[in-house]
Amino acid sequence: MNGIEVERLAADDDLAAVARVYVRSWRHAYRGIVPQDFLDTLSEGFWQLGLEQSVDRTFVAREGGEIVGVCTYGPARVEAFAGWGEVVSLYVQPERMGRGIGSKLLDPALDALAIEGYENVYLWVLADNAPARAFYEKRGFQLLERENAVEIAGERLLEACYAKALD
Repeated sequence: MNGIEVERLAADDDLAAVARVYVRSWRHAYRGIVPQDFLDTLSEGFWQLGLEQSVDRTFVAREGGEIVGVCTYGPARVEAFAGWGEVVSLYVQPERMGRGIGSKLLDPALDALAIEGYENVYLWVLADNAPARAFYEKRGFQLLERENAVEIAGERLLEACYAKALD
């Protein structure tokens, strides 16, 4: 996988380019899961404010200078997981999936959480997103008997919860 560099997102990086990874990834990964009219109207602005607030907890993958993947992590956002780390999001441009970029992004996020003192990490994935679930299972995450209902564009969708102990 020559040419893939992973580094922390910098405040002066092109956040619109990072947001485009989210838009393209959502449109690909959630086709047939999330209402299509919602996917069709997604914009970069939907993610930019969140990116501005999480610059120090976001890694990006670049290929030839282009941002092709993104992973954000942090402390648990769910009270039931207080004291745990969380992988908040992990997305790779659709045409670059299956090349190991997701793993190259996930590893430094897990390392950063371990350095911060977290012993365990969890994440949520849409229950119907079989490729993402397979990716996390291959990476050693275990399915927990916990699910979460989220509403996206008026549709009630279920998220599955995965967890892993950090080394």
